[in-house]
Amino acid sequence: MSQPSLPSSAAAPSSPTAHDPYAPLRIPAFRWFVASIWAMAMGAQIQGVVVAWQMYALTHDPLALGMVGLAEAAPFIGFALFAGHVADVLDRRRVALTALVVLFVCAAALSVASFTFIEKPARAGGAAPTAGVRFIIYGVIVVCGAARSFLLPARNALGADLVPRPLFPRAVAWRTGIWQVAAVSGPALGGVFYGWLGPTASYAIAAALMATSLGTVALIGAPPRAPTAARREPLITSVRQGLAFLFSRPIFLGAMTLDLLAVLFGGAVAILPIFANDILHVGPRGLGALRGAPAIGAVLMSGWLALRPPLRRAGRTFLGAVGVFGLFMIAFALSRWFWLSIALLAASGAADMLSVYFRGTLLQVMVPSGMLGRVSAVNQIFIGSSNEIGAFESGVAARLLGTVPSVVFGGVVTVVVTAVTGWRVPQLARLDRLEPPEPIDDAAPRAPVGRR
Repeated sequence: MSQPSLPSSAAAPSSPTAHDPYAPLRIPAFRWFVASIWAMAMGAQIQGVVVAWQMYALTHDPLALGMVGLAEAAPFIGFALFAGHVADVLDRRRVALTALVVLFVCAAALSVASFTFIEKPARAGGAAPTAGVRFIIYGVIVVCGAARSFLLPARNALGADLVPRPLFPRAVAWRTGIWQVAAVSGPALGGVFYGWLGPTASYAIAAALMATSLGTVALIGAPPRAPTAARREPLITSVRQGLAFLFSRPIFLGAMTLDLLAVLFGGAVAILPIFANDILHVGPRGLGALRGAPAIGAVLMSGWLALRPPLRRAGRTFLGAVGVFGLFMIAFALSRWFWLSIALLAASGAADMLSVYFRGTLLQVMVPSGMLGRVSAVNQIFIGSSNEIGAFESGVAARLLGTVPSVVFGGVVTVVVTAVTGWRVPQLARLDRLEPPEPIDDAAPRAPVGRR
């Protein structure tokens, strides 16, 4: 089937003759779309910092931090395949709106629970019921994970409906860059809000940002979509088709597997409260800076990617970026200077941004619109859940090995896995361009062009 026509708000030349880095932003619907991404990411980052610091303040247990990640990952993975099917058969905009409503309610619930069970007893001179508060926080995070499971494939597929295919690489750079801007400011503001206003007000601010994201998505006109086979097929058949499409492409599968293992073992976000409190001694505001540092590097990298022509030798660049990410995480674990730690985390964020850009562009270039929700769902099982499962792994490893040795071990594993992937998936190393040389028919998607 041919690619569905774009809404008038998304009208843009289908075959731009010159490199125009701002072309996606000239489309009004895409501007509302990235505004929603910014607001939702800001709220999620602020909420994540506050939950992590509050949980560590209640328990002083690294495993409790890891359990927060597991509480979000379990429903995120459990609903992913069904959520991908839903994104391909229902109105993607409505699915995203529903998920954002749930995330807003979750942030508001955390604010109410924090005031009722922690701040109010503290003002009365009593002690917070630690076990009960932990149960409430874990329960809300489970619901957040389920909502995100439906939001991400719907939002990824909706973004592809808003811009012409030749603009996909630049649109991905802007989308990820805007998200990273929020990831810079969100954690820093989360730490500041926690220190100055307390957790209750911080959660309320996160809820307001979720409401803003909801409003901006509502302003996007639903783009027309051609009927897809998934709308007429049973759920299992539809999901099986998405899996078959993905697993028949070793480049895509190799990239997702590598990134899964790199984030699973190489990340240290979940145990940053331990570095902030026990190793670098910088408190909750320092934690916000540490959480935001990777996004500083990512924002700089995304700006460079958005403004320059498309990458060449993309496969080698991707492999090198993941390997360098592991090396920076090893150096961060060994650092005892706060500003050096900030710089190393920023450098790791720049390397990670290259990986995110590679995967995001590969996804939209290779996958037809009618299957993008299902393939995005499988991608989020590999990639999105790796953050939450990686948080659990970080907590367990920190408990068993110690904080610093666990991060060093994870960085070494990342470097080794990168080398093995480059050896076992040579097509990935040979991949040259991520941009399709011409528009791609949705019924017969073409793989990116590789160097021979």
